[in-house]
Amino acid sequence: MNSLEQFVQAVIDSPSQYTNLDHIYVYNRVLGLVGEGEPAEAVDGQLTNLVDALVKTAIQNGKIEDTQSDKSILADQLMDLVTPLPSVLNQLFWDKYQVSPKAATDYFFKLSKDNDYIKTRAIAKNVSFPAKTDFGQLEITINLSKPEKDPKAIAAARNQPQNGYPLCQLCMQNEGYLGRLGYPSRSNHRIIRMTVGGETWGFQYSPYAYFNEHSIFLDQVHRPMVINRQTFANLLEIVKQLPHYFVGSNADLPIVGGSMLSHEHYQGGRHVFPMMKAPVARTIELGVNGVEAGIVKWPMSTIRLTSKDSVALTDAAVKIHNTWMNYSDESVDVRAYTDGTRHHTTTPIAYKDGENYVMDVVLRDNQTSAAFPDGIFHPHQDVQHIKKENIGLIEVMGRAILPARLKTELVEVEKYLLNQVNQMAEMHKTWADQLKETKSITPANVTEVVNTAVGNVFARVLADAGVFKWDEAGKAAFARFISAVKQ
Repeated sequence: MNSLEQFVQAVIDSPSQYTNLDHIYVYNRVLGLVGEGEPAEAVDGQLTNLVDALVKTAIQNGKIEDTQSDKSILADQLMDLVTPLPSVLNQLFWDKYQVSPKAATDYFFKLSKDNDYIKTRAIAKNVSFPAKTDFGQLEITINLSKPEKDPKAIAAARNQPQNGYPLCQLCMQNEGYLGRLGYPSRSNHRIIRMTVGGETWGFQYSPYAYFNEHSIFLDQVHRPMVINRQTFANLLEIVKQLPHYFVGSNADLPIVGGSMLSHEHYQGGRHVFPMMKAPVARTIELGVNGVEAGIVKWPMSTIRLTSKDSVALTDAAVKIHNTWMNYSDESVDVRAYTDGTRHHTTTPIAYKDGENYVMDVVLRDNQTSAAFPDGIFHPHQDVQHIKKENIGLIEVMGRAILPARLKTELVEVEKYLLNQVNQMAEMHKTWADQLKETKSITPANVTEVVNTAVGNVFARVLADAGVFKWDEAGKAAFARFISAVKQ
């Protein structure tokens, strides 16, 4: 069988709605998409390789242009044929949920990989390594999976009419959306519907996952991010429904928030982050019955709440959040408002630990100043050669998402450290010179030295983002805040 015939058979054999009786129909559907010329050969019978061959066939037949946008749109249209309809998928998911929540997510996760919605081949290109620091072993990743924007597509998109549909890339209207220049294809995208806080929410996986089973939970309604009592209650409700997952919310302010503040959503998944492993350095009393609380030994200012009672846990989180919203301590540059502009919010993360619910509440402040124009509690200028972007939920928890440029830049740093001919970026020189002065560097250990140094920079990045530092002044200031919460 050629690649087209193999793909048609794969569609028939898949858990989609098609049977053997649909063979001719499916064949003609695919033919209409890729053209009637001789199909290109596939590397093997793997589904993704068959799709690659059919995309190549479509280019040869003049059905599409050889651009990233056209190829992505067609590939997802083909993968849509092996993907159950949303109604069928939701029925299957909740049927499997009756067996166990894990059985349901295992099924959905596998499907999302098999139909190439989760871009496993691209994700495999990412660089990741552990880094031992004073705050435990952090996780460092250099993100190479997200494709660079096609310059042709950027130029062409400028002339495309903007109809505002979908309103954003998190809206449910993306499910099955064809895509267009400058907007991703989503033909093979599916969303599980679930009830959270009495309202309809969606559960999907991230196409370019940053960790295992990286999930997104999104409000059916397109409305801005907000952190309030409902947020804490929603996070715990999701954890009740999917107890093997953590779930957290990015902050609802720029600089300290995520990249999508316009649509209410959370992130979660099946991964134990470094922050979740960090111990409690000091227990504290917040005055909420049934809730244990403590300050976590973590570079960002984090209060851990533990309870079997989710309502009491919500009460404690609200108490911390509401106090922080209006709390100032100028001795450590903490200001709730300047000129009427709010600066304070929290990043909450919920998960189960045995029978207990746990919520880590991270204090955030997005002030800027003349000395720190990017943010007082943001990566400072001397570490921006490694990381200058916002510190969002995933990084708060100890997993660095570093820019793709570092893959090649760090190789040049290694050459510099070994006194070899190099093209090291000037911005790395001060850091590299410090490594030269303090480390004994050989060809055998240079990569380990650089990786460890990157990990220490990331620990510093998180410390920069922490509102109460781990020095004596910071500890005293944190204690004053806890006293304010108890009142």
